[in-house]
Amino acid sequence: MLKILINKNPILRKTSDNLEKITAKDKQFFKQMLDLMYEKKGIGLAAVQVGILKRVITIDIGQGPIVLVNPIIIKKRGKKIAMEEGCLSLPNITVKVSRCAQVVLKAMNVSGENVKFEATDLLARVLQHEIDHLNGRMIIDYLPWPKRIALKRQIS
Repeated sequence: MLKILINKNPILRKTSDNLEKITAKDKQFFKQMLDLMYEKKGIGLAAVQVGILKRVITIDIGQGPIVLVNPIIIKKRGKKIAMEEGCLSLPNITVKVSRCAQVVLKAMNVSGENVKFEATDLLARVLQHEIDHLNGRMIIDYLPWPKRIALKRQIS
């Protein structure tokens, strides 16, 4: 049974490792991640958020589920747009985050095939958010220092 780690759990600040080969067990894990993401009404989830330090993310912005393994943003394009973002690991907290409107990404799909694609708008934002998690970064890190300190006190 997977459980989402919340705010101060130190695992959330660790960098995730690449997944070298996708096994049947991994595919079951991907399904469990998607199920949990849907249950919690999220649009994205990184494996680190459930305590697994592997570079895996699941996303569904209403166009069907996406599972990406070892995702890397290779190019960011377009104007940065600031929007409020929430996070399943930071319940009831939103932060205005500026992110590029377009990204070019490479990853593996669930079949272990290398894929490369461009994403825009909400999908680009969610990809950047989830990949931040894989690198130990959270939305509160985008706050100016005084606001970050005040928020950390609030969520302690």
